[in-house]
Amino acid sequence: MNFPTTSDLDSNQVSNPVNDLQIPPQLSENIFLANLNDVYNWARLSSLYPLMFGTACCFIEFAATLGSRFDLDRLGVFPRMSPRQADLIITAGTITMKMAPALVRLYEQMPEPKYVMAMGACTISGGMFSVDSPTAVRGIDKLIPVDVYIPGCPPRPEAILDAIVKLRKKIADEHLQERGNNQQTHRYYSVSHQMKAVPAIHTGQYLDTPTRQAPPAELTASFGIPMIATATESVKQMLDDRAL
Repeated sequence: MNFPTTSDLDSNQVSNPVNDLQIPPQLSENIFLANLNDVYNWARLSSLYPLMFGTACCFIEFAATLGSRFDLDRLGVFPRMSPRQADLIITAGTITMKMAPALVRLYEQMPEPKYVMAMGACTISGGMFSVDSPTAVRGIDKLIPVDVYIPGCPPRPEAILDAIVKLRKKIADEHLQERGNNQQTHRYYSVSHQMKAVPAIHTGQYLDTPTRQAPPAELTASFGIPMIATATESVKQMLDDRAL
């Protein structure tokens, strides 16, 4: 196939001239020019792989978004079961102090570049548990950096789709040379509190307590049962009687 040269074409017929390079009109609608950064960002925003992570009722809404009614797959979002294959984690549900180290571990196992969505009031600020719960984390931004917040209790699937669109716009504006400038430098699990430690109540030794070995005197007197020193002695006496 012989393409026309620059001398054979009129200057008005040549579209999108770049310096000395001239693109023939036959190819102007089939070829586009872009830098490596734009192609890289386009590939990443078109193939987001969220981690299947949920701790409370918000995950039900996230699962509904993956269903056929809202069809999150049409945006290129395919959930993954392993953090080593995911680049997005949507914290759908309440995060407690006991769950916080596991969340941080999952985030650290995800490869770079990675993104975080805080879904629901519980993950953003503690939600309904922010007043009287000593175990709920008051915002996961104390643990890991958050890119997009999704308010609601719980948020609708439409809100998740809107958050995905906003994250795609953020990815499109990123640059390869600025990737490491916005990384979090510190983490802490919660603010200091004034709670006092109390001794454990359930030690597992409740069967060995004296009240378990023999009933209290008040209880035996109320039922008219003669006082037995210990339960083990009563069992021994019963076995001896049967032996005779």
